[in-house]
Amino acid sequence: MKPRGMKKWRPFATMPEQYIGLKEMINKQAEVAQSVLTEEQMEEMNSTLIEVLHTNKQAYLTYYKQGQCITETGVIEFVDSLGELFIFIDDIFELKNKMRLSELIDIRLV
Repeated sequence: MKPRGMKKWRPFATMPEQYIGLKEMINKQAEVAQSVLTEEQMEEMNSTLIEVLHTNKQAYLTYYKQGQCITETGVIEFVDSLGELFIFIDDIFELKNKMRLSELIDIRLV
């Protein structure tokens, strides 16, 4: 007797709508709510942000984007406290990323 292997599931490969729907459902289940920071956490992040900005050291940035918490390594290039924006250059692709300070969850020195 010869096992069928993956041939058994081949008929379902003809329904791409099913895969799209399943992917959307999995992504919705993986979403997390944006955490609310305390005053103490915000002050600690502010001091670390200032230190990273003035010393050009790399830092781990954790931020909230589209229902996910993402952590990247990068260097802070610019902080606009009035516009509540900051620009950081990621370590991998060396791209400039513009983000809101309200999306920032955590920042730590490397």
